[in-house]
Parts: sequence; C-alpha cells; structure tokens
Amino acid sequence: MNTLHHAAKTTGLSRRDLLAAAGVASLGALGCASVASSRSSAPAAPPAIAPSAVAPVVAPVVAPAMATAPAASGPFTLPLLPYADNALDPLISSQTLGFHHGKHHQTYVNNLNKAVAGTALAEMALEKIIATTAGVADKSAVYNNAAQHWNHSFYWQSLRAQGGGVPPLLLRQEIEAAFGSLEGCRKEMLAAATSQFGSGWAWLVLDGGRLAVTKTGNADSPLTRGQKPLLTIDVWEHAYYLDYQNRRTDYVAAVFDKLLNWEFAAGNLAAG
Repeated sequence: MNTLHHAAKTTGLSRRDLLAAAGVASLGALGCASVASSRSSAPAAPPAIAPSAVAPVVAPVVAPAMATAPAASGPFTLPLLPYADNALDPLISSQTLGFHHGKHHQTYVNNLNKAVAGTALAEMALEKIIATTAGVADKSAVYNNAAQHWNHSFYWQSLRAQGGGVPPLLLRQEIEAAFGSLEGCRKEMLAAATSQFGSGWAWLVLDGGRLAVTKTGNADSPLTRGQKPLLTIDVWEHAYYLDYQNRRTDYVAAVFDKLLNWEFAAGNLAAG
C-alpha cells in the first residue's frame, strides 16, 4: 500500500483532497526557503543603465570674475592708482575703488579715445582738449569725457592712506589766511560737497593768488574758470555709494579728516 492510499484510508479524506493539501504545504515550504535565502544573501546588483539614460553631470555654477572695461586704443590711457586698491580701507573700500577706477574711469578714457580718433584733438594734451571743447555744443561728448578723465586722475592723487591731519606749514598758512583756520576750510569744503545737487566735485583751488573752495557739476572743471585746482573730492554717487549709500556727508567728512593728501595740495600750490 502506498503512502497516499494509506493516508486516505486513515484520515477518511479523498485522494484529491490529500493531493491539494500536499501542494499547499510544498508551496509554503518553498516560500519560506526563498525568504530565508533573500535575508542571508547580499542584495542583488541594480540593473545596468544604458549610457543614454544616465543624467549628465552638471558642473557647479561659478560667478565670473569682475571684468574691467576693455581699454580702447588711442592716445589716452588709464593711470595706475598711486596706492594699492585696499589702501584706503575701510573708509573707501577696495570694491569701490575697483569699480570707480577700473570701470568708470576706464570708460571715460575709452570714450575719449573714440571721440578724438581721426581728429586734430587726438594730438592735443588733455588740458588743451578741455579748454578747446568747453562750451562747444557739438563737442560736449569730447569735453565731458576729457574733463572726467582729468578730474578722476586728479582725485586719485588727492587721496592717500592715513591722510588728513595738519597740512604742511606754507599751505596751512594760506588756509588760515583764506578761511581763518583749518576747521574753517573744512566747513566750506563739506558745505560745497554736500550742497552740490546731483553729481559733481568739491575743490580747493588757488584763485587770483588766494585759496578758495568751489564746486562744479557733472564733469565741469575749475580749469575752465581760470582757477588752479589744489585738491578735489568726488561727489558722484559711484565714488561712495557702495560704502556709504546715501550718506554723502559721512563720506566727505571721512575723506577730509582721514584721506586728503595735503602734500599733493602743497605741491600744487608751490608750483603756482
């Protein structure tokens, strides 16, 4: 008697029922064996991905270095700063100097070279161009860029690290004769610089043999008034806005008290 016949006889179940029970049991055993195998073995490697399905590697975005205005060919060039671009920190930051000198001043130089190209003006000295084009309507672009080139070149020399303080003796005597005291000169310079509406410049000048403070708008220069500039403070917003925002008075006071190059002014005075 085989085992299945014996089991049917003993349990009273039919051969069909016994076969069904045996099948369920063997499937359960197989499932348990599969689970045990999956827990004890290493995870299967992921399926290979075709190269076309792989996402491209994206390089990190890097901010470009600050570019300066390209130099235009011509007779005029941007002068180097007479100090390092961080020498006036924190009163005037290297960022301000970088934009002011490397972008704004460079652009005036480039525009001037373009404006005089192929003309007799290209052979003239900068001061001669300013005198020739001042007040000439169809030469306003030449005048503005020439005067701004001159004004900025003069401004860089009007500043120095650890400046301000007491002027050299002969200059101080002229200041006291004209303004009563150095403080009197300071008050007039601050008044001129802060009352200039919009863009412009405040100047200490020699006018008819006596010192005076004056102001000019936009690109205008004391050179066109027969005055001799001794030093200047730039009050165009690009000269101070990154550091002082709308606080022009604070900027002008910082320049006068701690950055003015009195030696440069004294040299200009001595040169007549």
